Amino acid sequence: MTDHPAPRLGVLTAAALFSLAVSVAPGLAAGGGVLDSNPTPSNESSTPHKGKSTATKKRDQRSEQEFLDGYRAARALVLDGHYDEAIVAFRALGEDDHPDVANYIGYAERKLGHYQASKVWYERALAADPDHVRTWQYYGMWHVEQGNMLKAQDFLERIKLICGNTTCQEYRDLKGAMEGTVSY
Repeated sequence: MTDHPAPRLGVLTAAALFSLAVSVAPGLAAGGGVLDSNPTPSNESSTPHKGKSTATKKRDQRSEQEFLDGYRAARALVLDGHYDEAIVAFRALGEDDHPDVANYIGYAERKLGHYQASKVWYERALAADPDHVRTWQYYGMWHVEQGNMLKAQDFLERIKLICGNTTCQEYRDLKGAMEGTVSY
């Protein structure tokens, strides 16, 4: 009997697409995007392997994959409401200045009611990336929870500038939080 590569390729493609859907769909359902769920370690450059030996390239790829795996696991803990465990998992990544990491630590702290700690982490995320739209959204929600609607409105305007419109998910979610129709 002869192997037929076409059917095998179809099965592999279907499996890969299913895997992608399973890993991305929860983040999209929770307001996350593909980029948000797949960050690059902050110490990686846009051409991380240029001029490096093969062994160094493999080690870098392994380190990047370890970061991505750890990030996804920590993010899953946040999405499942395991905030204390998520904070520990994000801190274990050793990437506290990464805007996605700092933002999610801030989010978890806010959900635990630790508003001062949350504020510190949101500001850390914005120091790393002043245009990190998800942080502007979550920090805006922090202000809504604090009753500071004027500051939340400022953050909403900042999101509008970053997105270039009022239709991006972060804008709609913060606006909804301000109107009392959305909570995060």
